[in-house]
Amino acid sequence: MSRDATFAQQLIDAGRLFHRRGWVPATGGNFSARRGADSMLITASGCHKGELTDADFLVADLEGRPIDNTRKASYETLLHCQLYRYGADIGAVLHTHSIANTVLSRRLNSVHLAGYELLKLLPGITTHDAKVDVPVFENDQDIARLAATVDGHLRRHPQTPAYLIAGHGLYAWGENVAQARWRVEALEFMFECELHSKSS
Repeated sequence: MSRDATFAQQLIDAGRLFHRRGWVPATGGNFSARRGADSMLITASGCHKGELTDADFLVADLEGRPIDNTRKASYETLLHCQLYRYGADIGAVLHTHSIANTVLSRRLNSVHLAGYELLKLLPGITTHDAKVDVPVFENDQDIARLAATVDGHLRRHPQTPAYLIAGHGLYAWGENVAQARWRVEALEFMFECELHSKSS
């Protein structure tokens, strides 16, 4: 199996899992994996993330331009590009639209997570006795401008493990697809806990 086929299957599997959990309704979300120093495999625009096939991916450069493909790149491709240009160790980026992350991101400027065992899935954390703030950025239809805002924040706060866009969803990443998926699962669990605790 080629590298791209392996990446595609890993992202297909992540999409099916996330859809079962209710985190990528309809065509919401997008997924990518870094192919090397200058390109990525990313979901095309308008595809259902719970029903992905090999035909639903395209190769794009790290400026977001599709390479030899007639499919349209996701509107949010530049947010993936920003992360790959920001961190050489980032190998996959996953974006979800869960109820918990959407509601919390509409209510809060950042989501404060503390005391959760699953914090240890995030970079640099080795104990549940830790605190993490997941920043929330205002939604912006100018994706290049939003990507620049995210980039500035990450450079000022390099310990940031993920981020939310208000009313829109979560961006999480890892060294590979599996690590990014684990981090999404951990964060979505903690967000759901936070949502329940704030509703009680």
